[in-house]
Amino acid sequence: MAIGVSVANAILLLTFAEQQRKAGLTANEAATTGARNRLRPIVMTACAMVAGMIPLALGLGEGGDQSAPLGRAVIGGLLASTAAVLFVLPALYAMAQRKVSAASASLHPDDVTAD
Repeated sequence: MAIGVSVANAILLLTFAEQQRKAGLTANEAATTGARNRLRPIVMTACAMVAGMIPLALGLGEGGDQSAPLGRAVIGGLLASTAAVLFVLPALYAMAQRKVSAASASLHPDDVTAD
């Protein structure tokens, strides 16, 4: 559950950062702009998932003591992955784009459309 939300948040941030980079921003500026502009949707998605997991994490009802650790693990993993998406992923994106920009994405040396 948490992995799907984390991957969706990462894709959301990276696609926006890539659009900004193709629009002319540097890799660092694109990563920073992506994290800043997609902060609200990412946090809202994570908060909705955490709110949905609270009843499971509290372990109310019959058999709740067995499922409560799962709810707590999902909440913890989601909070950690949200922090990683917002702080670690933009830095990794900027570093990767700096290395990629040094090499052409196309194998043909005259290909001007390769990005």
